[in-house]
Amino acid sequence: MNIEDKVIIISGASRGIGRATALLLARNGAHVVVTARSAEDLKKLETEHANIVGVAGDVANEADMQAVVQTALDRFGRIDVVINNAGYGIFKNVDDITVDEWDAIMATNVKGTFLLTKAALPTLKAQGSGHVVVVASDVAKRTFAGGSLYTASKYAQEAFMGALRKEVRPFGIKVTGVYSGLVDSHFHEKGHGHETSKNWLKNEDMAESMLFIISRPAHVVIDEFMVHPLEQEY
Repeated sequence: MNIEDKVIIISGASRGIGRATALLLARNGAHVVVTARSAEDLKKLETEHANIVGVAGDVANEADMQAVVQTALDRFGRIDVVINNAGYGIFKNVDDITVDEWDAIMATNVKGTFLLTKAALPTLKAQGSGHVVVVASDVAKRTFAGGSLYTASKYAQEAFMGALRKEVRPFGIKVTGVYSGLVDSHFHEKGHGHETSKNWLKNEDMAESMLFIISRPAHVVIDEFMVHPLEQEY
């Protein structure tokens, strides 16, 4: 699984899946440009591997995402992979969701995916190669009570990927949707490492999945990658 010298951008990289993925890819020889809102967390991540470059920013801010892409180009001259990982959830019944909560989730999960991808696309098209990965969720394909807001954002990511895939394949650009089940991370209400989540997927499992996806030969694309812990019924 050779990714040496590939230039990879990862959003939402200050913790969880994004952080684990950045470290694994850097250890495998990639140049990794990471972004998140916390400059302090990114600086800590930079100290853990010389191949990691942090650029603080908000995925919902167009100028911030353009700056992330420009940093990658200034430092390395190209972009090979964009991993849209930033996202979070609010779980309430519809009549309890505020307009501000709706807007905030959509801004990060949906608009953020759009803005980072849009910023990188001119470079990927000019290169005639590249790979856009979107870390969605298995709830991009199912719903549950109390999940209307989160699942709506993930269904939107799914639709975005489907259309994007058709647009960019003629340019030699791959698009992969990653649909994870339960992951033992900060994302969940009881937090990372709780007894109830001991058999869930680990952040490192997701990082290994990302490494596998982006290291396929040039003629191979994994359009969709669904992964669950064994204890989660599918």
